[in-house]
Amino acid sequence: MKQEQFELTAELELAHWWCIGRRKIMRAMVERVVSPHEGRLVVDVGCCTGGTIQSLTDAYQCVGIDPSETATKLGSTRFPAVKFICGFAPSDLKELAAQADMFLMMDVLEHVPDDFQMLSEMFAAAKPGAHFLVTVPADMNLWSAHDESHHHYRRYEMVRFRRLWRDLPATELMASYYNTRLFPLIRFIRQRNRRKGVSFGENSTDLRLPSPWANSVLSRIFGGESRRLQKLLDHRKTEGYRAGVSLIALLRREEGEVEPFSRPTDVAADPFDPHTQSWRSGERLEGVASVAGDANVSN
Repeated sequence: MKQEQFELTAELELAHWWCIGRRKIMRAMVERVVSPHEGRLVVDVGCCTGGTIQSLTDAYQCVGIDPSETATKLGSTRFPAVKFICGFAPSDLKELAAQADMFLMMDVLEHVPDDFQMLSEMFAAAKPGAHFLVTVPADMNLWSAHDESHHHYRRYEMVRFRRLWRDLPATELMASYYNTRLFPLIRFIRQRNRRKGVSFGENSTDLRLPSPWANSVLSRIFGGESRRLQKLLDHRKTEGYRAGVSLIALLRREEGEVEPFSRPTDVAADPFDPHTQSWRSGERLEGVASVAGDANVSN
């Protein structure tokens, strides 16, 4: 991400409906498995400017780590209750990696070229009993300038998502699509904008604050999905959402040694290279050529 995108995130993350709804869902999941007000440690991997992890400081010890100095400086200035680390997880977490009770990896794995390597390294560093809350963007048909400007390598389907922890000592407590209620509207807007080669918000992103009324309604619609996800976690629902803008999973690290590993040979290569802004031969989505061009103009 570019500096102006971090600054835009910092400006909007406490007020934007998507951020509010996601924090509500995140907190509901965290509190289900890690008791609050007991000094437990939550680490936000890829914390960006800190809006997510700061929302837990009333109940947990909170650490945020991000490779961007711009992001961690913005976070440290605004949220002094969070310990921010500029660096890469798990290596720069040092002893904190083995102490954490919960790792948030929310919309992080799509940014790294080898998501298997990153998740397996995190599991290798984590203690047995630690939990991981993982979210990723879903459905390549929703690909847009927002993905390209944020340097995404991929969007996920459920089978590909679950493949990430199949060979790890992990118990899947819950996995589902989410941001489902607004999925038809977002799909329409994304596909229309892709055809036109434009983005919904500023700096080739989808971040734009709607009117206060619309923002409030949208945050309640999205955040309201937490009830179904909690029922799925509590086994009061047998199925999660079947489609959505994103995917979410809650995992528990079990006993067992982990040797970090790279992407298995049975997993297809990523269709997009964010550094060259280029598509693998035959992978280009309809209308994406103009979107990539628009994203390049803003560089």
